[in-house]
Amino acid sequence: MQGPQVQWLQDGKRLHLNHGPIDLIVEAFGEADECRAAYEQAVARFQTILIELVKELPELRLPAFFLAPRAFDGPTARRMEAAVIPLAECFITPMAAVAGSVADEMLAALLAGRKLDRAYVNNGGDSALHIGNGLSMKLAIAGTGHDMADRIMIRAQDGVRGVATSGWRGRSFSLGIADAVTVLARTGAEADAAATLIANAVDLPGNPAIKRIPASELSPDSDLGPRLVTQNVGTLAPGEVARALDNGLAVAEDFRRRGLIAGSALFLGGEARVSGSVALAAPNENSREEVAHA
Repeated sequence: MQGPQVQWLQDGKRLHLNHGPIDLIVEAFGEADECRAAYEQAVARFQTILIELVKELPELRLPAFFLAPRAFDGPTARRMEAAVIPLAECFITPMAAVAGSVADEMLAALLAGRKLDRAYVNNGGDSALHIGNGLSMKLAIAGTGHDMADRIMIRAQDGVRGVATSGWRGRSFSLGIADAVTVLARTGAEADAAATLIANAVDLPGNPAIKRIPASELSPDSDLGPRLVTQNVGTLAPGEVARALDNGLAVAEDFRRRGLIAGSALFLGGEARVSGSVALAAPNENSREEVAHA
């Protein structure tokens, strides 16, 4: 594996950081000197973030326990643990929050001592956001083709600073059958962990149209071990799609009532469910505020 890779994208405005499984797009908005210093801070922090995580991977792959947080050494690992502890009444490991936690940690490095209007760190669609007072940010989500606008507007006063998406078609394994579940929360880590569990709940246990394989057969060191992960979803009847989405929506609504998330959008088979208020924004291809393709 190569070491940390740093380069500017062709537009010269967005920074691309890559190291192993971590693939970030970073953009800052504000005074030129402040943005330049912020990018330098992000590059410096990026040099060690994966190395720190690898050192603690064995423990990070073990289940979290409700009201019994572990004392991890690295700040990103601590973010991961903190995000999953409130959800640990069921099986979950800190790895469920790894992408969002990396985004949060990198955003914190970007902002340290800086005065920026807006900023984001997008880690493969799981993003951490900074929105200055009185400002807003547009995010692209997986709503296209589901009779839902594919842009949402996040305002500073909404308190949403993280967005994440999970589903069986994504980068990580899923126990459910959701095409995508996008969650808005206070942090990227919290959004990531919640999206994982809501996507797991969009399911039809025992349905013969769903192909599942033990996670350990696909990845021997997976934190999911022998649990069955979805590999293919065949044709489902409309009633089955609705039932699976309603199963996930029940979990999403529970998380929202408990204050764990601000809102979510669930997608499967051309249908959708929404939990919480999601402000829709008209698409604008020229907007530099469209940051997360979730």
